[in-house]
Amino acid sequence: MRAFASPSRYYQGPGLLADLGARTVHLGDRAGVLLSSRNTETLGEGITASLTAAGIASTLVPFGGEASHEEIDRVSDALRPDGLAFVIGVGGGKALDTAKAVAWKLGLPVVIVPTIAATDSPTAASSVIYTPDGVFVEEIPYPVNPAVVLVDSEVIAHAPARYLVSGMGDALATRFEARACLRSGAVTFVGGRPTRLAGAIAELCYEIVMADGLAAADDVRAQRVTPALERVIEANVLLSGLGWESAGMAAAHSIHNGLTAIPGTRQTYHGELVAFATVAQLVMEDAEDEALALSRFCRRLGMPVRLAELGVDTSDRAGLLDAAEKACAPGESIHNMPMPVSPGQVADAIARADAIARDAGSENDQEG
Repeated sequence: MRAFASPSRYYQGPGLLADLGARTVHLGDRAGVLLSSRNTETLGEGITASLTAAGIASTLVPFGGEASHEEIDRVSDALRPDGLAFVIGVGGGKALDTAKAVAWKLGLPVVIVPTIAATDSPTAASSVIYTPDGVFVEEIPYPVNPAVVLVDSEVIAHAPARYLVSGMGDALATRFEARACLRSGAVTFVGGRPTRLAGAIAELCYEIVMADGLAAADDVRAQRVTPALERVIEANVLLSGLGWESAGMAAAHSIHNGLTAIPGTRQTYHGELVAFATVAQLVMEDAEDEALALSRFCRRLGMPVRLAELGVDTSDRAGLLDAAEKACAPGESIHNMPMPVSPGQVADAIARADAIARDAGSENDQEG
């Protein structure tokens, strides 16, 4: 069986947050809205006004900051008495994953409104769960995708550029993980083998980021919405989301999961770790020319590419082996690779990826 998944509706463009009520009124007349305190201050009034104008009553709940089981329970308890028709998540990846989990727990559809384009999670039927301290625990799958994903590119353009750049790191992995899954015949997150459409989406995602990524990063730094930025937002959020869910994940995201167990990586963004882990995956595939090119491009984007820059002590071999063992745990997507894997092999690939990043930095310095 081949399988493909997607949200029911995806909307993207400047100023779309004002249309939130009109785009979701078909779901019911009462919404619970989960958003951070910062987004409450900057966007809460506009969101409430948009929902009210469409005849939707709303209850706003602040997000506690971590997509943990404890936070999911807290928000569910806060919203349960209100007789909701649907849940809206507004914010970054962890707020959105929490909103998905809350909606599923309450048996309601979910609307996703990313305020940054830092990950490819908004379109997906899953939540990544961490401990309250930020260590990866599990990824929870759901049988349905979000009912609506609404991306206001004006909001994205006014977020710090590091978020968009991190999202590009996540998006770049999509092509290489999809390619590994297609080679191995892996069963994807949706429960089937990849469709050709999913593979094509993963390739297009990579092409857009490589073509427009540098310009889009400059556009966000200047807080301007441009065609290049719109294309990269689509790649980061929609194409990468459809690609990883329906074409599959492989070593890169598993290595990311292992690296999150190292305390020093807690200040590193998801996509930054995934980009480094993609270089490590390419090392495992004996594709070092691609690994060097990818590391060099990430450096040009301004992304951290060395282990030390990611918060990892390179002299701590035991810590790297522990991360590698976690990456190879049963059920991890690293087992979708088209070859057997072992913790020692992964630890060696991580070390080699760091050396490649050093070489990429040297070449960029020479070019400069």
